[in-house]
Amino acid sequence: MPLKKNDIARFKKRLEELHAQLTQSLKGTAAEVKKPDETMGYSQHQADQGTDDFDRTISLEVTTREFNLLKQIERALEKIDEGTYGVCDITGEDIPIPRLEAVPYATMTVKAQEQIEKGLI
Repeated sequence: MPLKKNDIARFKKRLEELHAQLTQSLKGTAAEVKKPDETMGYSQHQADQGTDDFDRTISLEVTTREFNLLKQIERALEKIDEGTYGVCDITGEDIPIPRLEAVPYATMTVKAQEQIEKGLI
């Protein structure tokens, strides 16, 4: 069953809000990761340096995940513009509304997503 205009408008608003939040978060995280370590070069314990490196690695991983999520949100917004939002990119089937409510940036049905994750597609 195709989505109604008011449903699409509601999802678009939600996606735009998520996009704005993630963009802001990415700016802050990227700045933190790029920030030079002012304490570098001072007599610091090796364990402290290891902890700092670990924290930076975690920040990079979070940034990567947020960036990937941002790309998914942008793809969902593209689908709204194309008039294909709510239709699976793989199978062409309608994505159930409960899935879109849980994951508004979903571009595939659960079945198609599982097949991709298992490497079947």
